[in-house]
Amino acid sequence: MPNVFKSSAAKAAAWRVALALLLVYVVWGTTYFAISLALREMPPLWLNASRFSAAGVAMLAWALARGEAWPTPRQMLHAALVGALMVAAAMNLVVLAQRAGIGSGLMATVVTTMPMWLTLWTRLGGERVRAQTWVGLVLGVAGAALLALERDFSATLAGALMAFGAPLAWSVGSYASRRLVQPAPAMAAGLQWLVGGLICAAVAVPLEPVDALLGASAHAWMAWGYLLVLGTLVALNAYLWLLKNVSAALAGSYSFVNPAVALLVGTVLGGEHLSGWVWLALPLIFAALALIMNLAPALSGESLAALRSAWHAARRGVGRLAGL
Repeated sequence: MPNVFKSSAAKAAAWRVALALLLVYVVWGTTYFAISLALREMPPLWLNASRFSAAGVAMLAWALARGEAWPTPRQMLHAALVGALMVAAAMNLVVLAQRAGIGSGLMATVVTTMPMWLTLWTRLGGERVRAQTWVGLVLGVAGAALLALERDFSATLAGALMAFGAPLAWSVGSYASRRLVQPAPAMAAGLQWLVGGLICAAVAVPLEPVDALLGASAHAWMAWGYLLVLGTLVALNAYLWLLKNVSAALAGSYSFVNPAVALLVGTVLGGEHLSGWVWLALPLIFAALALIMNLAPALSGESLAALRSAWHAARRGVGRLAGL
């Protein structure tokens, strides 16, 4: 599994940024469906533990095969910290929050706040953030929240605390990955995932029977393999590369694009039905991306009128196709 996302101090080529974003947007959007398939038979904590431990071992083997130097103790500590935050804390908090009674709709909405936290850390760290980027982040979260309106928004105190902790942990880990001295890319990823996976396993031991994981069917293991190869080795590598080469807001924009991709996948493969909220949500998400990517100037009266016109035209056209 070659790591084609090599970190560089030079400005990243546009095509590499586009490819990395496409992978993170599309692949992570499809992992919602793969996770739902795997969780029909696999316990969630052991799913996280086995997936990331295997990915870590595979990436470390690849790093050593390509001659990357073994990290210094300081680099190893930094990589372990990132893995503990992004893999062990964030991933497990999502699962534990749902176990504690938080609804899937509220969970999905809370997770989309991650790029706002990440951008805040970068601003506090001295990096400049444009005003239109903040506007784009707010629009993105609003669009993702609209997509989640048809789902469960119930909550408990424990579930809510863990739900809000998940994007916080992921954002702090992402920021640490940007700022701390790390080993070479493949070595850093391997250490992060292996440490995170082992911590996940330590949490899983007293809470879940491992027999359910080992006794899962071939279909569940196929979903597990998809999460391992595409969800982790490919897409997570792309995200780690983006953290080093583009703005924090752009790297984190996947969090409100993924629900739209997941909705499309669920409609095509899972037989889910689109609701009217999607026609309100998608224009907000597209506008958010335009602002974060700086594809459009500050919105004027003319541009707002053009956006409204395009929105209504798209809604009418898709409405006819969907029979709404």
